[in-house]
Amino acid sequence: MLLKSLLQPEIQAFIQSHLKGAINELALKKNPFPSLDYKLILNQIEAKNKAENKLPTWFKSENILYPSKVSIEQTSSEVTAAYKSNFVSGETLVDLTGGFGVDSFYFSKKIATVYHCEHQAELSEIVQHNFSQLGVNNITCVNGDGLDWLQKNNKTVDWIYIDPSRRHEVKGKVFLLADCEPNVPELVTAYWKFTNQILIKVAPILDITSAIRELEFVKEVRVVAYLNEVKELLFFLEKDWTGPITIHADSIAKDQQVETFSAIFGENVAMDCELPLTYLYEPNAAVLKSGVQNGLAKLHQLKKLHPHTHLFTSSELIDFPGRRFQITRIEEYSKAILKSMSGKKFNVATRNFPETVEEIRKKGKIKDGGDDYVFFVTLLNQKKAVLFTQKI
Repeated sequence: MLLKSLLQPEIQAFIQSHLKGAINELALKKNPFPSLDYKLILNQIEAKNKAENKLPTWFKSENILYPSKVSIEQTSSEVTAAYKSNFVSGETLVDLTGGFGVDSFYFSKKIATVYHCEHQAELSEIVQHNFSQLGVNNITCVNGDGLDWLQKNNKTVDWIYIDPSRRHEVKGKVFLLADCEPNVPELVTAYWKFTNQILIKVAPILDITSAIRELEFVKEVRVVAYLNEVKELLFFLEKDWTGPITIHADSIAKDQQVETFSAIFGENVAMDCELPLTYLYEPNAAVLKSGVQNGLAKLHQLKKLHPHTHLFTSSELIDFPGRRFQITRIEEYSKAILKSMSGKKFNVATRNFPETVEEIRKKGKIKDGGDDYVFFVTLLNQKKAVLFTQKI
């Protein structure tokens, strides 16, 4: 493999010494290693930089090879890979979409034998080399199509793991699983010949309801957020499952502590609505994406501002998985209230409101930042209101 020439000590030292520099400036300098394509070296620097926070185990290890920086951007982070590995167990797992191997690495800590399947020969070699450097000896790297490999070997496994990627020709933000490669809805019947359990990871932008309609035997869905940003959706399929689907909102904090709220998918929770009281609550990102905010608020005996305004209120302060605010002032939305905010700093948010944050800022000449949080909302009486708050 050509990339193995990058493992020469002097090249590794060069890569390490230029991690903090400007890559554009470095690209203009003369290649200090004429026998090797300079672009390969520059890519190692860029990709390793991308890995520093996302993949610290790889970043800190010696003689690790990196694919393109795009591959690093698209791979799971160590935080989410470690988290999802908690939900698998058994003797064998096949990762049909191996990529850079981060998920396989963490699955190998919970599964006796992992098969990492990857179409790209060079990437498969890179991953195999890196696993050796990381001291992993229970992962077998397979260059080729994972389903073909299962069929040729007639291999039954405890788990099949799939991380389908969106096809480039698909336009727009919202997409379906059928718009991805591999096309899981089309292939799932074939997968069931080799396992009873399938785990599918997809991007947060995917519509959960649409994905459940496309799939079969969905048992659980997990919405995984890290530092209040949804990172991935996990669909757990169990062969012949006909029971209810449980959906979990999993929010991982910086210290790796996890806050979880679970509900039955599609369960309709009726909420009592109320005009704003003393305190305001905004559910965390995982809760909002999973759609379980009403059940969570009901559990905490909160009131909702409006059936379609996903903010909640109470007279007494409670613990809540999300942000909490004390309401200091409530105003009816008007030109006068915008004028009073002109030139001042506010953190602005909208919920169930006809104008965007950008439009409000522009119209009111409102600066960003400060300690005050202002919510532009629709209340239960259908009136548009401005809630001035302080974060607790």
